Amino acid sequence: MNTWLLVGGVTIAAYLAFILVLARLGRREDARALAGFIPDCIVLFKRLLSDPSTPRRSKLLLGATILYLALPFDLVPDFIPVAGQLDDVIIVAFVLRRELRSGGEELLERHWPGPTSSLRLLRRAVGMRT
Repeated sequence: MNTWLLVGGVTIAAYLAFILVLARLGRREDARALAGFIPDCIVLFKRLLSDPSTPRRSKLLLGATILYLALPFDLVPDFIPVAGQLDDVIIVAFVLRRELRSGGEELLERHWPGPTSSLRLLRRAVGMRT
């Protein structure tokens, strides 16, 4: 079996298990927010790339980040548990922090497609006030 397929399957299974645990604990809103967080981040990147007010330098950084995430090799290989995925999270948080601090909170609120609870989480992750 392909190692990347196995790592991807385990990562997705852990993500889904965490969502189910939240739902079973009665935290349905948090479970919904977590389930949509990654798709919401994808939509946010797409909207920032297509926004004419986003500077060209920012678009290049966002595009490079998307390319890095899509490539099969990383700074820390994904088959290393936790650390393999953590480098991706750190890079995305760094890029979002840079983009959102330069563009302001209004930029984030205008383009964020998800619920308020995940918006608060994103703000905390990039060091903005909630």
